[in-house]
Amino acid sequence: MAEKKKAAPKSTKAEKNVKIDSQANGSAQPGFAIEKLFLKDVSVEVPNSPEIFTQREAPQIAIELGNSGKPLADGYFEVALKITVTSKIADKTAFLIEVTQAGIFALRNIPEENLEMIIAITCPNILFPYAREAISDLVIKAGFAPVLLNPINFEMLYMQQKQQAAGNAVDTKN
Repeated sequence: MAEKKKAAPKSTKAEKNVKIDSQANGSAQPGFAIEKLFLKDVSVEVPNSPEIFTQREAPQIAIELGNSGKPLADGYFEVALKITVTSKIADKTAFLIEVTQAGIFALRNIPEENLEMIIAITCPNILFPYAREAISDLVIKAGFAPVLLNPINFEMLYMQQKQQAAGNAVDTKN
């Protein structure tokens, strides 16, 4: 019942050198990795408590969104997604929550023309669920009904920003 094992072909020293040389020549595959996800900043304000809890109106919620990316060491980038949620009942602020969810991403051998899109689209898509969860938890802990933010199309936002930048560049030339 013993099976014969096929001997794996042994690579020669010359083959090993070829593999190493091809990586040294910059033909390494592009790489993307999440190194660390973290809450960079959190703020919760309930300026009109406890009176605001006696209000029976449904709160009106406004959301602001900001995104930034900055290079760290070679091939590493910090991307931060800042979300501000403001809730008002009548003319009084019920709560104001700011969350900055950040991550450190390793971007290796990515063409320069694709780097901006990855930082503006892919990284925020990864960060958003964590920020949304933090906001929902903080709203509940502040004494209000949960708030679940709708998904955000970061690709569309990126394209809109590019169009606005192109429009502004045309306006400044005139």
